[in-house]
Amino acid sequence: MKIEEIIEKVNEILVEEFEVDAEVIEANKNLKQTLDLDSLDYVDLVVIIESNFGVKLVEADFVGMVTFQDFYSIIQRKIVLKNA
Repeated sequence: MKIEEIIEKVNEILVEEFEVDAEVIEANKNLKQTLDLDSLDYVDLVVIIESNFGVKLVEADFVGMVTFQDFYSIIQRKIVLKNA
């Protein structure tokens, strides 16, 4: 799966499931500050991402994650490892 496809799908999920305004989603923006989700929302986000992309996200994946681009890259890396 190409990074562009991942970005499109993740952004679609954020808009539809979490009612995030599409215009605020930018690759270099701080994910946590922009989304302003609570801890339960993050659990929901992880579950939705796992079910849509078929990858398992763990707490360690989020260490050092700051931007939307970081989040997209984590998902892409997980997909690559799954398909290796």
